[in-house]
Amino acid sequence: MSFMKLATSALAISAATVTIASAQSRDNVQVAGSSTVLPYASIVAEAFGENFDFPTPVVESGGSSAGLKRFCEGVGENTVDIANASRPIKDSEREACAAAGVTDIMEVRIGYDGIVFASQFDGPEFTAFTQDQWYKALAAELPVDGAMVANPNKTWADVDPSLPAEDIMAFIPGTKHGTREVFEVNVIEAGCESSGAMEEIMAITSDEDATTEACMAIRTDGASVDIDGDYTETLARIDANPNGVGVFGLAFYENNTDKLKVATMGGVEPSTETISTGEYPVSRPLFFYVKKAHIGVIPGLKEFTEFFVSDDMAGPDGPLAEYGLVSDPELAATQTAVADEATM
Repeated sequence: MSFMKLATSALAISAATVTIASAQSRDNVQVAGSSTVLPYASIVAEAFGENFDFPTPVVESGGSSAGLKRFCEGVGENTVDIANASRPIKDSEREACAAAGVTDIMEVRIGYDGIVFASQFDGPEFTAFTQDQWYKALAAELPVDGAMVANPNKTWADVDPSLPAEDIMAFIPGTKHGTREVFEVNVIEAGCESSGAMEEIMAITSDEDATTEACMAIRTDGASVDIDGDYTETLARIDANPNGVGVFGLAFYENNTDKLKVATMGGVEPSTETISTGEYPVSRPLFFYVKKAHIGVIPGLKEFTEFFVSDDMAGPDGPLAEYGLVSDPELAATQTAVADEATM
C-alpha cells in the first residue's frame, strides 16, 4: 500500500490537536505517554489523518509512566486508547490496569531508539568512544577533591589521551528531540556512573535526585550544541565544523556514509543487529500499548495501530526511520500480532 499523500509536514513533531465535543461520543483515537515516542506517533497520526477516512488521532505527551497511568484508569470512551512507552509496561502497572478492568492489552513494539556518534569522513580519527568519555567531555561540572567544579576539559585529549587533541565540539539532540532521553540516560548518566563520578557526587550531595541532576547537566559554554531540528541540521553543522562530532539516527548515518564515519561505543559498532539485540549500549526498544476493548468501539483504532507498524511507516525506508527510529528486524511478526489482535 502506498501513501502518496504523506507530505513533508508529516515529519513535524507537533502533535495533532482535535477538539472533542463530547468525551462520551468521540470518534477519534486518543494517545498519551512517552515524549520519546511522541514525534513518531505524531508523524503517523498526521499521515493517518491525511490518508484515511478517520479524524486525525490526538497525540499527547507527559511521559511513559503518566501515559500508562491514564491508560490504566479504566475502559470506556472517556479513557485513552493507546499509551506510548519508552520501556516495557511494569508488572505493577498491569496490576493497576487489571484492577480498573483493563485486562486485554496489546503490546506493540514499534522499533528501537538507537543513536550513533559520527564525524566528518576525512576529519579527525574519532572512531572509538566510551560513555564515560562523553560524560567527562560534556558534563557541566565534574567532582574534584570533594567539590563540584566547572568542567575543565577543553579538548578530547584532555578527557582521554587516546582521543584526538581537538577542541570538544559536540552536536547533540536538543531537549525537544525524541532521542534526547536515550542520550542523557544511556550515555551521560551511564558514563557518570561508570567513571565513578556518580559515587563521588553522591558523597558531596547526599541526595539521589541532586546526584542524578548533576550527572546529566550538560555544559553551556559552547562545547556542546543542542540540535532541535532533524539530522540534516546536524550534518550541516559537521560540514561547517570539520572537528565536530554529531549524534545521528542509525538510518541517517547509513544513508550518508560518504560524508560521515561512525565511532564504536564501548567497543561495539552500531548496526540494526547490535541495536535490536541491545549489545550496542545506546539503544532501547520503544512500545505502545493498545486497549483491545476499545477496538470496534473507537473508530479507526485498529486501522491506526496497523498503519503505525506498516512498512510504509515503521519500515527501514519509512519516515520514522528518517526521523531516527531503528526499524525492528521482526516488524513482520509485530504486524501479524497486531492483525490478530494478540494480547499480553
